[in-house]
Amino acid sequence: MTTDTDKHWMERALRVARRGAGNTAENPAVGCVIVSKTKHLIGVGHTANGGRPHAETVALKMAGEGTSGATAYVTLEPCAHHGQTPPCAQGLIDAGITRVVIAANDPDPRVSGEGVEMLRNAGVEVETGVLEAEATYQLRGFFSRITTGQPHVILKLAVSSDGKIAAGPGQRTQITGPQFKSRVHLLRAQADAIMVGAETVRVDKPSLTCRLPGMVDRSPVRVIVGGDDNLAIPKPAIHFKGLVNFQESLQELGKRGINLLLVEGGAKIARSLLEADLVDEVILATAPVVIGEQGVDALAGLPLAHIEAGERFKLKSHETVGQDVVKHYLRNKRTS
Repeated sequence: MTTDTDKHWMERALRVARRGAGNTAENPAVGCVIVSKTKHLIGVGHTANGGRPHAETVALKMAGEGTSGATAYVTLEPCAHHGQTPPCAQGLIDAGITRVVIAANDPDPRVSGEGVEMLRNAGVEVETGVLEAEATYQLRGFFSRITTGQPHVILKLAVSSDGKIAAGPGQRTQITGPQFKSRVHLLRAQADAIMVGAETVRVDKPSLTCRLPGMVDRSPVRVIVGGDDNLAIPKPAIHFKGLVNFQESLQELGKRGINLLLVEGGAKIARSLLEADLVDEVILATAPVVIGEQGVDALAGLPLAHIEAGERFKLKSHETVGQDVVKHYLRNKRTS
């Protein structure tokens, strides 16, 4: 039976898991905390850089000899298969853990249900579904890649109050304020890859890195769409040249282990992804400035109402960040 204490410790595990976001390669960013039979926190771990060791292994190492009779809180079902590392479920069993609380089951067919079964067969009490919605959102990139073969796509748009992203074609234009810019860099740190078009590279010459203090090493993989060999592409990068089939491109990124993809421009790419129904999430920041009719439309002629007033997305949050109004939209569940 789930208790308030279980929710408390799972919230802690979810916070710990966020430390690995965007930095665990193809593996999910999982958090684990271990609480002794005397109700003291003895182990904390998250999936390490590059995806290994797993969160459970890290937490068990910290806990040391105090794991007999303890409870482990894990944001994702412990793995049960032998890969490059032994099964985490078996590690919990061997450590003498007597209860495991899990937020979300793993959709990976190598794991799905097998981790829970291994634990229960060993006499371990297992509780599932604790803060499942929170964990599922946090792991949305991994879940998308495993179930669809492609990453979860977040489209970031920074627009003027009249829906423009630049003062004119080929003009580099700063629209939103420094507070939202910092928010964008945090998004980059949490993403596995960042996608922009060749025109954005030509005009803005972006570094596409995370430049928050102490987080430079969390910069995502750069993905450039369009252009040719003469384009000065920031290295290293994945480059899709010429006319691009976005469905195929996302599948290719999925094969490369990309879980969460942040799309930052330009307007034609944003429109193409929206019209192909490939956007899962939108971060829309609107600045209190007017650019005028000569400006570049945010969605290359597609009205912003496609996002704000359409049936495809629902508003998750609405806040003011510095001078800008930021709306966060999530895609409604597909019905087919």
